[in-house]
Amino acid sequence: MIELSRNYFELFGLPVRYTLDPVALAERYRELQRVVHPDRFANAPEQERRLALQQATLVNEAFETLRDPLRRAQYLLGLHGLDSNGETATTRDAEFLMQQMELREALASVSEAEDPGLRLDALMRDIRKMIDAQVAQLAVLFEEATPGSLEAAREAVSRMQFLNKLYNEAEAREAELEESF
Repeated sequence: MIELSRNYFELFGLPVRYTLDPVALAERYRELQRVVHPDRFANAPEQERRLALQQATLVNEAFETLRDPLRRAQYLLGLHGLDSNGETATTRDAEFLMQQMELREALASVSEAEDPGLRLDALMRDIRKMIDAQVAQLAVLFEEATPGSLEAAREAVSRMQFLNKLYNEAEAREAELEESF
């Protein structure tokens, strides 16, 4: 059985840092699942089955958090005592907000393009590059882990939330375009 009070990094035997090895994470996830999977406790007493379910749930939640760059950043901020404000977070970067308005307008006007699919693909590539830039910035900021860099990381997380939401909307638009053909 595993200790439920450990942080997600400790649970997976990984250093507490933003940059991590996805292969090591996946391997450790499979190892932990073999230990705590509820099916292994099907014939155990009720209390053991309940504990196994709690542990399996924790392992799943930890894995989903650590493998997602945004959720991992939010979790790290929490470990440092900072709230990333979840979905309500906003950025104070006026230039970024203006860029977001332009990207949203571009997404809204995709269907008016000569080749909507091509225009949407280009837009999605641009958004993906912006997300990747935020991930790279977060890796540096969390390595520094100073009060100033952690505050900058919180701002980067807010920008990343905007970008992820926009990318998800672009994916939905892509599905709509595919259905219309």
